[in-house]
Amino acid sequence: METPAVVYLAAEGYESVLAEELHRLGARVLWSRGRLFAVAGSVPPDAPRPCWAQDAWLSPRLFPIRSISHAARELKAMQRNWVLFPLACHRRAALIEAALPPVKQKPFCFGSPLPTAPLGGWCLLDANTLLASQERMSPFPHGKIVFAEDKDGPPSRAYLKLWEALTLLGRMPGKDDFCLDLGSSPGGWTWVLAHLGATVLSLDKAPLDNAVAAMPGVRYQARSAFSVAPREFAAVDWLCCDVICYPQRLVTMLRRWLEAENCRNFICTVKFQGDTDHATAESLRSIPGSRLVHLSHNKHELTWMLCRS
Repeated sequence: METPAVVYLAAEGYESVLAEELHRLGARVLWSRGRLFAVAGSVPPDAPRPCWAQDAWLSPRLFPIRSISHAARELKAMQRNWVLFPLACHRRAALIEAALPPVKQKPFCFGSPLPTAPLGGWCLLDANTLLASQERMSPFPHGKIVFAEDKDGPPSRAYLKLWEALTLLGRMPGKDDFCLDLGSSPGGWTWVLAHLGATVLSLDKAPLDNAVAAMPGVRYQARSAFSVAPREFAAVDWLCCDVICYPQRLVTMLRRWLEAENCRNFICTVKFQGDTDHATAESLRSIPGSRLVHLSHNKHELTWMLCRS
């Protein structure tokens, strides 16, 4: 069996979308099993990461194994911490996992730094073949951030998307920052931004949650996100947008803001209706300095991020 250059883990439920994306990128897929896609050939460091891969195993190796203890020894010889992706031979894999040092994952507290301890990924392809990678793209198991949630404050669970995006960016709006939240109702993202101490102008035709509207630093205007012109503002520190619209309409709006050069940072959700618009996704990914990712809290959508300061 050929050893892959990289193994991608599809976002849960979007295996077919990742398969389409890999085909468009010209990747040679050796095999796919469940959410795992093994890709052959050398992968240049600057090659675009597939947006619909929630994680990637960057240094995969294949090991023939004779027994449960042999598999555990092979893994422990490489490093201490491993996370199992259950794929095949589940009972045997569970016994190997039990022979490894335990990895306890507590809910992640928003605002904490990203984990730095090495965490490899592994699975059994069959009873006698182990696939393992010491290096992974994400510091979280299977690329999924499980937050210690706030059950009382935010008016919707959309706040988790902004928490995740800011966590991956490694930077946050602060008390001196002015933020635009476009398509904000009922106010989950405005709630996050205001909690961080930023001044927020929250725009949506639908109203904000009353508690969010009353937060210090929050101002609300009942208007469409697409009625806003960049020239209305001298400077915007963060433009955040979770509006429901066709992807191309979002791209058109973002290009106006990029051309105006008066906004420093962007976090925007790209929502797809029906088929995935890969061409529009590629046009966003090609914008220099930006990132386009499927967050673990995204559905049939991607998140585009750009920090210019």
